[in-house]
Amino acid sequence: MDFARLIRKPTAWLPLALSLGVAAMLLTAFLRHELVPTPDEDSYAHLFQIAMGAQLPIIGWFAIQWVPQAPKPAALVLALQIAAALAVCSPVYFLGL
Repeated sequence: MDFARLIRKPTAWLPLALSLGVAAMLLTAFLRHELVPTPDEDSYAHLFQIAMGAQLPIIGWFAIQWVPQAPKPAALVLALQIAAALAVCSPVYFLGL
Protein backbone atom coordinates (compact mmCIF):
# COMPACT_ATOMS: atom_id res chain seq x y z
CA MET A 1 0.00 0.00 0.00
CA ASP A 2 1.33 3.44 -0.89
CA PHE A 3 0.89 6.77 0.91
CA ALA A 4 -1.82 8.10 -1.43
CA ARG A 5 -4.07 5.10 -0.83
CA LEU A 6 -3.35 4.98 2.89
CA ILE A 7 -4.16 8.65 3.53
CA ARG A 8 -7.67 8.03 2.15
CA LYS A 9 -8.48 5.69 5.03
CA PRO A 10 -10.78 7.29 7.63
CA THR A 11 -8.38 6.53 10.47
CA ALA A 12 -5.70 8.43 8.56
CA TRP A 13 -7.55 11.61 7.56
CA LEU A 14 -9.97 11.96 10.50
CA PRO A 15 -7.30 13.12 13.01
CA LEU A 16 -6.03 15.58 10.41
CA ALA A 17 -9.57 16.90 9.91
CA LEU A 18 -10.05 17.25 13.67
CA SER A 19 -6.79 19.21 13.94
CA LEU A 20 -7.85 21.42 11.05
CA GLY A 21 -11.20 22.04 12.73
CA VAL A 22 -9.49 22.99 15.99
CA ALA A 23 -7.14 25.29 14.09
CA ALA A 24 -10.15 26.99 12.48
CA MET A 25 -11.78 27.33 15.89
CA LEU A 26 -8.62 28.88 17.36
CA LEU A 27 -8.34 31.28 14.43
CA THR A 28 -11.98 32.28 14.84
CA ALA A 29 -11.48 32.90 18.57
CA PHE A 30 -8.37 34.93 17.83
CA LEU A 31 -10.11 37.08 15.23
CA ARG A 32 -13.01 37.69 17.61
CA HIS A 33 -10.52 38.69 20.36
CA GLU A 34 -11.76 35.85 22.57
CA LEU A 35 -8.45 34.02 22.77
CA VAL A 36 -7.41 35.19 26.23
CA PRO A 37 -6.55 33.27 29.39
CA THR A 38 -9.55 32.97 31.69
CA PRO A 39 -9.83 31.55 35.21
CA ASP A 40 -12.69 29.30 34.09
CA GLU A 41 -12.69 27.27 30.90
CA ASP A 42 -14.96 28.44 28.13
CA SER A 43 -16.60 26.55 25.28
CA TYR A 44 -13.49 26.90 23.11
CA ALA A 45 -11.44 25.08 25.74
CA HIS A 46 -13.97 22.29 26.04
CA LEU A 47 -14.20 21.80 22.27
CA PHE A 48 -10.41 21.83 22.04
CA GLN A 49 -10.13 19.14 24.72
CA ILE A 50 -12.81 16.96 23.16
CA ALA A 51 -11.38 17.17 19.64
CA MET A 52 -7.80 16.57 20.73
CA GLY A 53 -8.81 13.73 23.04
CA ALA A 54 -10.88 12.09 20.31
CA GLN A 55 -7.80 11.90 18.10
CA LEU A 56 -5.86 9.63 20.46
CA PRO A 57 -7.88 6.42 20.01
CA ILE A 58 -8.19 7.03 16.26
CA ILE A 59 -4.43 7.48 15.88
CA GLY A 60 -3.84 4.44 18.07
CA TRP A 61 -6.18 2.32 15.98
CA PHE A 62 -4.48 3.53 12.79
CA ALA A 63 -1.06 2.61 14.18
CA ILE A 64 -2.19 -0.84 15.29
CA GLN A 65 -3.87 -1.57 11.98
CA TRP A 66 -1.47 -0.12 9.40
CA VAL A 67 2.07 0.02 10.81
CA PRO A 68 2.53 -3.78 10.55
CA GLN A 69 1.06 -3.87 7.03
CA ALA A 70 2.72 -0.79 5.48
CA PRO A 71 5.42 0.58 7.81
CA LYS A 72 6.85 3.43 5.70
CA PRO A 73 3.58 4.99 4.46
CA ALA A 74 2.01 4.49 7.89
CA ALA A 75 4.97 6.24 9.54
CA LEU A 76 4.51 9.19 7.19
CA VAL A 77 0.81 9.42 8.02
CA LEU A 78 1.56 9.15 11.74
CA ALA A 79 4.13 11.92 11.39
CA LEU A 80 1.51 14.11 9.68
CA GLN A 81 -1.05 13.39 12.39
CA ILE A 82 1.40 14.17 15.18
CA ALA A 83 2.67 17.31 13.45
CA ALA A 84 -0.90 18.56 12.99
CA ALA A 85 -1.73 17.92 16.65
CA LEU A 86 1.44 19.67 17.83
CA ALA A 87 0.80 22.61 15.50
CA VAL A 88 -2.63 23.08 17.05
CA CYS A 89 -1.38 22.64 20.61
CA SER A 90 1.51 25.09 20.24
CA PRO A 91 -0.57 28.32 20.35
CA VAL A 92 -2.32 27.06 23.46
CA TYR A 93 1.02 26.33 25.11
CA PHE A 94 2.83 29.51 24.06
CA LEU A 95 -0.09 31.84 24.84
CA GLY A 96 -0.68 30.18 28.20
CA LEU A 97 -4.31 29.37 27.50
